[in-house]
Amino acid sequence: MEGAEAEAREGAAVSRDLLALGYGAFLEAASRGPSCPDFRVLCTRLATELKALGALKPQQDEGAEVLSVGHSPVAEEEFWRQFSCLLRTLHCPDRALCGELTAELRKPGSGLRLLRFLCSELQAARLLLLHPPLEANVADADVVQELDLTLQALGLPRPTLGTPASQVLRKLHAKISELLPTLPPGSLQPLLSSPLDALQWEALESLSQSLNDQYCCRRCLLLKRLDLTTSAFHWSERAEVQGEAMKSVLIPLREALTPESDVSIAHVLAARADLSRLVPATGVTARRGTSCTINKVLMGDVPDRGGRPNELKAPMPTWQSRRGGGGCQHWGRRKKKK
Repeated sequence: MEGAEAEAREGAAVSRDLLALGYGAFLEAASRGPSCPDFRVLCTRLATELKALGALKPQQDEGAEVLSVGHSPVAEEEFWRQFSCLLRTLHCPDRALCGELTAELRKPGSGLRLLRFLCSELQAARLLLLHPPLEANVADADVVQELDLTLQALGLPRPTLGTPASQVLRKLHAKISELLPTLPPGSLQPLLSSPLDALQWEALESLSQSLNDQYCCRRCLLLKRLDLTTSAFHWSERAEVQGEAMKSVLIPLREALTPESDVSIAHVLAARADLSRLVPATGVTARRGTSCTINKVLMGDVPDRGGRPNELKAPMPTWQSRRGGGGCQHWGRRKKKK
């Protein structure tokens, strides 16, 4: 009973995919199964469009070109033999379909699995046509840099030019699997341990955007202060002689500083629990990376620039006795004359 329900759901999913791709006229052929000639026509149409969209390399197009739909048992067997080769060139993950396809398609649900794979490949090919990937020299620069750092951290040699990516990933997986048992218990625990629902993801995205905007505003202020500070060094008489040398050093460093943040939600997912452990900036571990000879330089006496209004006292008025030869006046009642 469960198998019939699963097959019904798979058939409904295939029907939706065919309607979305514009193959609604073949819905009945898809339901009849691989023994129907129209089913083979549908598979041929899907493979032909995949070839037209560039999903197959030029040397692999021959398999799609020689597909011919026949009605005899021999023609049917030859068709599925050629189609199994086509599935292997498309790197079909269903190993059963890449083998003896004629025998596999006799099993219930195998035809729907075949159509589901072809529909998903065609959907991906159409999306790639609408949104072509970036050029390798631009998009892969960060990936290559991260891969080099990973290889250095694991002590693995850099692969030679032309090494398949799958081989490099297998070596990384083997090395990491070898080193994991040597770590202390509880290592590499994710910082975000509880799953999030859709509303929480939206709230996290909004919070991330707000933090990025605030960080960008603060960083713009700091970069402006940096620009004003560096420009002050060019006011001295010595800077007139060393001005070009100073610019050659400062400009590359300044261009690398941008107000935008590269921290995203992906960094939150990749963060480990030990990231929340705060290390004091003056601790021994932190000072190993920040200690330098300039910390031992003591500043000499500098002039007092003021700026402490709490230490200033307002001058109070002083009262002094009058001086001068003027007469004094006496105030009071006058005596009456007798």
